[in-house]
Amino acid sequence: MLDRFFELSGRGTTVGREVRGGITTFMAMAYIILLNPIILGGAQDVTGAKLTIAQLTTSTALAAAISTLLMAVIGNAPLALAAGLGLNAVVAYQAAPFMTWPQAMGLVVLEGLIIIVLAVTGLRTLIMNAIPLALKHAISVGIGLFIALIGLVDAGFVTRGSGTPVQLGATGRLSGWPVAVFCFGLLLMIALFVRGTPAAILISIVVTAVLAIVVNELATIEPGAWGVVTPRVPEALVSAPDFGLVGQFDLFGGFARAGALTATVVLFTLVLSGFFDAMGTIIGVSDEAGLVDERGRVPRLGRILTVDGVGGVIGGVVSASAGTVFVESAAGVGEGARTGLASLFTGALFGLTLLFTPLAAVVPAAAAAPALVLVGALMMMQSKNVPWQDLDIAIPAFLTISLMPFTYSITNGVGAGVIAYTLIKAARGRFAEIPWLLWAVSLLFLAYFGINALEELLV
Repeated sequence: MLDRFFELSGRGTTVGREVRGGITTFMAMAYIILLNPIILGGAQDVTGAKLTIAQLTTSTALAAAISTLLMAVIGNAPLALAAGLGLNAVVAYQAAPFMTWPQAMGLVVLEGLIIIVLAVTGLRTLIMNAIPLALKHAISVGIGLFIALIGLVDAGFVTRGSGTPVQLGATGRLSGWPVAVFCFGLLLMIALFVRGTPAAILISIVVTAVLAIVVNELATIEPGAWGVVTPRVPEALVSAPDFGLVGQFDLFGGFARAGALTATVVLFTLVLSGFFDAMGTIIGVSDEAGLVDERGRVPRLGRILTVDGVGGVIGGVVSASAGTVFVESAAGVGEGARTGLASLFTGALFGLTLLFTPLAAVVPAAAAAPALVLVGALMMMQSKNVPWQDLDIAIPAFLTISLMPFTYSITNGVGAGVIAYTLIKAARGRFAEIPWLLWAVSLLFLAYFGINALEELLV
């Protein structure tokens, strides 16, 4: 029954591989259960009100569980959803200062509804299919570099320098136990993976997490050195969830409170970021999983995009911020995930964290980050599919690949690539090779990049 429903044989996978992939994805993104509450809980709305960490933790896990389970049974894709980083910052620092928390979450619900409409009408699918196949491969490569950088930064292997944008370690050299644990985990993971060890990524994460707990108990570690999650034996295994934020949203109140222009700018930013972040992630992870056909199309794309929009709605309804597809899903794909069965296990684990929240605080970035680095290396292999000798695609591909890690945004990379592709084709008089949708998307991205200037002109 599982084989028929999830098409396991057709996608060349097994139940065991899907289980390992689902668990790996959860462990790679479990940090969001702790990080999202910190971001939202650290801000206050226009009235000075703050959201409680306990309620935000429950809402974050609940939204991730429901959205990922829907992706499993409707989209049948190895993609997990949770509150999107970047999107939660827009809610916390761009929306909340001008409206109440329920009104800000109302904008999140509207964002999800707009994305659902775009998906159901087929417009979102048309936009994704209008992007050239070679540029889609470039998106995969860019995401690979992006998630590798995320892993290196989260682990403290790469930091902001005093005289340079980035540097090695905290001082220009590697130092500290957390970085040492990360290096051990990465080397172990590479060794197991190249040997073809089953569950290499998952085994490495577990072993490294145990080592981190031991090191944290025996060594003297500076406060905050581990990042968001400090590895320690939890004092309790079970904690009661607090559903106090569920249903606390005001759909249109933000327009009255903050003004139509301010609320519209926030909504536009949420929609565009959520739309193209998810699009890039879906393309990149699906490409890595071997699910993209020779025309660059993803199976069940309409359903996947619809669920992504539903995830945005769910995030607003439970006050967890906008939910979206997580790029860390690539870690599960690296472990062998190919179907929604993996997402079924990922979603179930998020559901369990509603009761077992203390366990989510066990795996530090030093243990999970090696998976992002290794999978980033694997996704770089897609660069062989980019025709680098063709300037029409080489320059847009380069901008796409480089700007994702350099600006810490998938949306920025996709936008730069699409604009450059459209400009180059137009400059060479090849208008027939530019789908009309790419013109529209290019104009949207120009508005996105110049949103501050547009806002000043309209005020």
